[in-house]
Amino acid sequence: MLNFREFEAGPDPFGRKFQVLFQWLQTAISLRNADAVDVKFTVVDESGARTAKTIALPLADLSRASAAAGRQMDDAWCARLAGLHLRRVVETGEDMEKELVTVSPADLARHAAEVARLERPEAHAG
Repeated sequence: MLNFREFEAGPDPFGRKFQVLFQWLQTAISLRNADAVDVKFTVVDESGARTAKTIALPLADLSRASAAAGRQMDDAWCARLAGLHLRRVVETGEDMEKELVTVSPADLARHAAEVARLERPEAHAG
């Protein structure tokens, strides 16, 4: 997922698809006194109902994932990681009831590997 600003997620366990719209990215210390980067999305279901979802990327885990990927931590990268996690939340239904979802270190590492794969030039050839 290179376009984190607007994308489709799903189907969920009930077969529904959702449109996801990026809202903002902000350090969580200013929002809720947490050492994380929060990425907020609006999730729109097929009926047009909107739900807010914030994906929290813990800063220590994010720093480790950035170092392991040999990549600079920037806003677009963080938003892509959060978008991939939100897509996973929708597809599995896990944590779908939560407004604030914190990404585990293992999931963050998986998402970082996926973003690295998608950003390679050969991923765009064809």
